[in-house]
Amino acid sequence: MPEARENEVFFRSGEAGNIVNDPRPAGPFSFIPKSIDYELYRLAFEKVSWHLKRGDTYLVNLTFATELDTSLSLQEIFRISRAPYKLLFADHFTVFSPEPFIRIEDGVVRSNPMKGTIDASIPGAESLLLNDPKEYYEHNTIVDLIRNDLAMISSSVKVERFRYIERINTNRRDLLQMSSEISGRLPKKHWSHLGEDLFRLLPAGSVSGAPKEKTLDVIHEAEAERRGFYTGVFGYFSGRALTSAVMIRFIENVDGHLSFRSGGGITALSDCESEYKELNDKVYVPLV
Repeated sequence: MPEARENEVFFRSGEAGNIVNDPRPAGPFSFIPKSIDYELYRLAFEKVSWHLKRGDTYLVNLTFATELDTSLSLQEIFRISRAPYKLLFADHFTVFSPEPFIRIEDGVVRSNPMKGTIDASIPGAESLLLNDPKEYYEHNTIVDLIRNDLAMISSSVKVERFRYIERINTNRRDLLQMSSEISGRLPKKHWSHLGEDLFRLLPAGSVSGAPKEKTLDVIHEAEAERRGFYTGVFGYFSGRALTSAVMIRFIENVDGHLSFRSGGGITALSDCESEYKELNDKVYVPLV
């Protein structure tokens, strides 16, 4: 397991953190993804599809690592990336995540799962995303899963915002992402069992699938390597509030080479080429 000293860990979690700002890139830089072989992806996609057709799972988040050829160091990528949730863990990995895991404040727990991505430059992109049957089914599945997850630790669970769109500006292309917000009322003295509650909610539904237990077996079978810290969670607890994020948009240093981990949700309505494109579209650095 990688280790880091206190002065080698930098983070932002909502309003909390130990970094001041995100500087602009000092000048031009190279950032060239070396996409995984399509045939390798197709074979994994077919394994997932087989389980979907059997009814073993309804939604699987399939991910792969993309090797990067870049002039930037891990630390430089962390400094210039702009995201509400950021983490640099020594020279091991960095995260610039747009997705909260859970937030807790004033006795209310909230989650904002992200499911649904499209290239913002496509004409009518927002309408296409909102009206795509596959994306609609995928998003509904995750919202239902998160509702059930929050119901394990809270009451009066409800969907406060459903299928809202956010724009993410990147060094390669702008993307539209679809999210929903689910909330629940926590019991009194909930802080006394915060750790237990967190572990009951893990892994995050948006990066695993439904139903979770069987879907994790499918992921282990289909993916080429262990995820490690990727798709875990990190956050900050002030004593009165908790903010946390899902560790997506993740770059790690593997024996001196940087690789970017990305993926997407696979359903029975998924098209292999479209999912492969989404995996590659998510390899970016957010700069605005």
